[in-house]
Amino acid sequence: MKENIYDPIPGSTIFRGISNQKTIVMAANTRIATVAKGIFKAAKDTDSAVFMELARSECDLKGGYTGLTPKDFSERMKEAARDVQFDIWALHADHITIKTGDTKEIEGTRQLIDAQINAGYTSFAIDASHLFNFEGKNVREELEPNIRATTELALFIKGRMKGRDFGLEVEVGEIGRKDGHGLILTKPKEAVEFISALHENGIHPHVLAIANGSTHGHTYDENGNVVEQLSIDIPQTKAIAQALRDNNLNVGIAQHGITGTPRDLINLHFPKGDIIKGNVGTFWQDVVFTTLKVYQPVLYKEIQEWTLAKYRAANPGKKDSQIFDGNCKFAIKEFFKDLYAVDEDTENAIQAMAYAESLVFFKAFGSYGSASRVRKAVANNRP
Repeated sequence: MKENIYDPIPGSTIFRGISNQKTIVMAANTRIATVAKGIFKAAKDTDSAVFMELARSECDLKGGYTGLTPKDFSERMKEAARDVQFDIWALHADHITIKTGDTKEIEGTRQLIDAQINAGYTSFAIDASHLFNFEGKNVREELEPNIRATTELALFIKGRMKGRDFGLEVEVGEIGRKDGHGLILTKPKEAVEFISALHENGIHPHVLAIANGSTHGHTYDENGNVVEQLSIDIPQTKAIAQALRDNNLNVGIAQHGITGTPRDLINLHFPKGDIIKGNVGTFWQDVVFTTLKVYQPVLYKEIQEWTLAKYRAANPGKKDSQIFDGNCKFAIKEFFKDLYAVDEDTENAIQAMAYAESLVFFKAFGSYGSASRVRKAVANNRP
């Protein structure tokens, strides 16, 4: 099928286009695809490059917990981009997670990647951060299982892409992992060792996801109330970026778990240019459910009751609000038909809210004008 001018472009093209700029590209995790058109419209109006992404848990060959397969997700994102007529975006496979590294898991991962490539994905995030050798005698030995799995899958993607450019994200340090002292943070020497090893293996990622104090989803206080996320360690992030530069390793930082981080803090304190990709996920789910609460109260109540009935027993001692907040994502697949059959007023409200919130994110990320910079870089590289 002939490509459309509004189809996704390689993630690598976007990263090259914003190189040496104080810019973070937003990666929007659109678990409920209705928000996509609002995000794309804001991207167009602010001239901001953007990634659209879903993780393996959310979007796999069986539909993950969103009900969307890679083909479904690709088609919905392409349709939204064409409706808005926006061209500088990448379709990203977030968190292609490897948890055991055994033969069966790797083979299943290859099948997923094949489906993503066939669906037109242009960027991939290999997450083998769960693989860690606690018996290792040094950093290289500790990271070896991650290095090995990441290398194998990156080479697989490269072979399947058959010479076409693509974005590549890798991960060192499991996001949100804790020990008895709190969140475990990636050390600069771990980042340097990891990327150096990948380079030795012929793998050159564009972005590195690190554990720097963020968590996926919301942050709660001791009473189960949602609070602002203020745990991202900015000095540690800067130290990792500096260590990568000092070792001539050309890779930016991917900041995961941004939902709940105050956007004025992002605007004033995030090291833009060190962090070059910012993932915003649960936030867009909240946009949909917040809108449904007013526009579709009956549907919202059904989703709420289903979630609490299914997950209350597994969450003893937690308030209903926290149980719903932490598990409502699993209702997306259960109520798939209802969520995508809301009336026009509801759909318009969701898209309008997504549009307005995207404007603020793009501003906080320093993204305004980034799409034109990417277009200019593409034009300058044409033969």
